[in-house]
Amino acid sequence: MTTITTRDGTQLFYKDWGSRSAQPIMFHHGWPLSADDWDNQMLFFVEHGYRVVAHDRRGHGRSSQTSEGNEMDTYAADVAELVAALDLRNAVHIGHSTGGGEVARYVARAEPGRVAKAVLIDAVPPIMLKTDANPGGTPMEAFDGYRAAVASNRAQAYIDVPAGPFYGFNRPGAKVSQGIIDNWWRQGMMGSAKAQYECIKAFSETDFTEDLRAIAVPVLVMHSEDDQIVPYADSAPLTVSLLRNGTLKTYADLPHGLCATHPDIVNPDLLSFIREDDAQSRDETMTMHIMA
Repeated sequence: MTTITTRDGTQLFYKDWGSRSAQPIMFHHGWPLSADDWDNQMLFFVEHGYRVVAHDRRGHGRSSQTSEGNEMDTYAADVAELVAALDLRNAVHIGHSTGGGEVARYVARAEPGRVAKAVLIDAVPPIMLKTDANPGGTPMEAFDGYRAAVASNRAQAYIDVPAGPFYGFNRPGAKVSQGIIDNWWRQGMMGSAKAQYECIKAFSETDFTEDLRAIAVPVLVMHSEDDQIVPYADSAPLTVSLLRNGTLKTYADLPHGLCATHPDIVNPDLLSFIREDDAQSRDETMTMHIMA
């Protein structure tokens, strides 16, 4: 396996495909999954000439089943160590759900020159939990329910979540994919129950408000109004309002796990955003040549 060892001795598994001279795209997975959740996107973008990287967050997938550090500051620090080890520069960081929180925290603190753009897909920022300052958030009881399910019968919970709200397979007329459900279960059961249990607090209670305000690079916020895991109204519009250079892309009826169910929609939209400045730069160069 391809791994790096962090300062605290944690082994992080990662995939790294494509030419080392190409622009890198780094993918950050959601709870309780792994780098495998990005296979559709990684295959698509490596075929379009990009270098694609995805890692298993500590406690998840093939990375160390850590007892400590299962919170956002350490997740972001792990990303910084991996980025430095691979010397990724001018990278696009794409995060889904919990991975979107990881992206926000990392990008806000990244070394100059490391990050070109970021994408948050059905992501947890600014903060999921209902509080006095965030009255539209999700009540604590919902997250306590996740914790209880992981503690009592994780194997069953990791069938119920993807078979229901995660992929929208509980919606009338939904086209259910047993393969997608099984793959979610496989990824989840690879990881540490303790790390995944503690990650629930990380994704639900972390406040990313100041991280979003600190990000200067262009950010695409993609979110579905029918997201049953991270409610649209308390996430995407608020996130864009906090960003200096944010763009909102809204989908009407896609599920939370849209990258797996609808890569035919998601991948071209990602590619368009990543190429946006390149096209504008070419247009400006052509205009200068014509004027000259």
